Formats: sequence, structure tokens, C-alpha cells
Amino acid sequence: MLDLLTLTNFKAFAQQELRLAPFTLLTGLNSSGKSSVLQALALLRQSYESGDLAPVGGRVAGLLLNEELVQLGTGQDVRHEAYNDSTGPHIGLAVEGDGATARWTAVYEREADHLELLPSEAQDPRDPSELLPSLFGPGFQYLKADRVSPQVSYPRSHHAVTTRGFLGAHGEHTVNYLRTHQDEPVVGEALRLPDAASATLLAQTEAWMQRLCPGVRLVAEDIHGTDAVRLGYHFGSGFSESNQYRPTNVGFGLTYVLPIVVACLAARPGSLVLLENPEAHLHPQGQTWMAYLACAAAASGAQIVMETHSDHVLNGLRLQVKNDRLAADGTAVHYFRRKGQTTEVVSPVIGPEGTLSEWPEGFFDEWENSLDQLLD
Repeated sequence: MLDLLTLTNFKAFAQQELRLAPFTLLTGLNSSGKSSVLQALALLRQSYESGDLAPVGGRVAGLLLNEELVQLGTGQDVRHEAYNDSTGPHIGLAVEGDGATARWTAVYEREADHLELLPSEAQDPRDPSELLPSLFGPGFQYLKADRVSPQVSYPRSHHAVTTRGFLGAHGEHTVNYLRTHQDEPVVGEALRLPDAASATLLAQTEAWMQRLCPGVRLVAEDIHGTDAVRLGYHFGSGFSESNQYRPTNVGFGLTYVLPIVVACLAARPGSLVLLENPEAHLHPQGQTWMAYLACAAAASGAQIVMETHSDHVLNGLRLQVKNDRLAADGTAVHYFRRKGQTTEVVSPVIGPEGTLSEWPEGFFDEWENSLDQLLD
């Protein structure tokens, strides 16, 4: 489990420490730095997977800015524009958790997309996957806000879904993952809905999807003679069951949220799941259920870091704490807002009854503001 992330001269942050919990919620105005937190973790993971973070032989260790998970540009795009003179122009990332602390300092180069890491005598000699298994070990998922849209077919990759167990940064491998692992049991007891047909991944995925669209059923299957798979939707059951529908003929929100559901259900204890705007294209009730699902994954031992603009997600998290489905100290809420050239972070604390220790200006207060004007 990751406990602390420290960012130095990284994008919107001159110097910032962020506490991480089993369920960490990031919120705030647009372009205030929320996505940068997820990108920092994804950047480290991407650099490790490419062999750049701890290279062997004569290769130079560095941060790989542009690859599968994130495409950040060059050094000038990543370094904080008003960098701290006391720390110099270099870019620093530090992660504490799993009983260890690791730090990386990247040399700033304006036009480079591979930022060389400074050698550190204090750096732990162990492989990063041994040092921080939550971040560099199996089970990692990062789902961006621009997830794959409804399509007639989806890619079939054994390497992605079996070797890596990865849904794709845009969720493009979700259908094939569901097809491949549909009969495997969902590990976390808190994730299993009792009205599902069974504890398998497919049955539980259907049950959670039915919280968003009652009666929906899923089919994930090969397209014979191709390197692609298809997703089909049915509605109802028995004599009242509908024909199979293509995703392109079903509401956009169902397909858009499917990777989020599968990522949470497939999460194992100790795995890290990064989610951007899981509430996108969902009605308010569905947004609340997204929070319930993420809380269940956290209660089952996974670590969720979620960016959201939804007060329904926030309230869903608060309700799960109040109902003793997730411990209050297992949550962290960070509200981001611009302050000059940098970002300020306010961190309200959720109490055991779901209450918040503070409610800063701009923090999910638009409903109250609008209501005040309507009643004026």
C-alpha cells in the first residue's frame, strides 16, 4: 500500500506532499493538478515497464515521458514553470509505502523526452518491484478519462490480458480480459453482490452493471478467424430476453463504464488502481454506485486513487464510511485549487459518521450556491 507521494517541480506543483490511503479521492477545478498526481504514478510505472527506471548494462536510467500510459511531451512540459530555487530546476518524485521509501530526481532538459535520473547513494539497491510492489508489481491498472468508445469489435491480445493482466490505459482490452477471465472468481468478498448468479467475474460484472442499467446482460466472445473480440448486450431474461445488441446501439455510458467495473472487480489485495473520472456519462444514481464499487475494492485490499468531479461519488464514499463498509482512516480526500503559478491542496478529513472536517470554498458547493440564488 502506498502512503505518501511527494512531487517536486512537477507540472502544477513546486513542492507537494499527498497522503495516500486505501481510497484516495482527488477533486478540484479543471487544470488544477488532479490528473498530474495520477500521471506521476503512471510515469514511474511506465518508466519501470520500459526498463528505463532501473536499467541494466550501459543504459542510462531515466523517466520516459511518452509511452503507453502517459504522453507528457518534453522536459519543458513537465517541469513546474516557477520552480523552487532552493531545490533547483530538476524534477523530483518520491513514493513512500510497502515499508520503503524511493526517490527519483530527473535532470531537467528542455527538449528531452527521456529525463536522465541523478544517481543516488541512498537509493535502495533492490529492484523497484521488490521495493514498491504496489506500484511496480502485478495488478496495476490505469484508466484514463478518454476511455474506449462503443465499437463493433475490440483487440484481442494474449500478452495484455494474460501476461500483464492489463485492461489498457483507455480500457481497450477490457472485453478480451472479460472473455478470458469470465469464469474466474472475484476475490474480494466485499465486491460480491449477493444477487449475482455466481461469484465469477462475468456474473459479478453483470450484477454491478445492472445497478447502472437494470436487466442488462453481457456476452464477450471471439470473432472467428480474426484477432478481435466482440461485446454484446442483452436485456431481460428467459422468454422476455432481448436479442443481442452491439455496443454501438446501446447507451454510451454502459460501454464507457465497463472498464471501471472490471478493473475494480479484478483487483487483488495490494494492487493499485488509478481511475480518471469514472462517473463520466453516468446518471447520478450510477455515479453513487461507482463510489460503492470502488469502496468495496478498497475494503477488499486494493488501493484506489480516483479523480472525480462528482459530488455523488464523494457522497457515496461518505455513505460507505458511515455504514461501516470502509474505515474512515482508510480514506483521503484532496481538493486542488490554483493559487498563482502553483496549486494549493486542501485535505478535508472524513469522520466515522461520514462528516467532513471542513468544506473549503469551491468544494462541491455549486448546488448550494444555485439553490441560494433560486430561493433569493
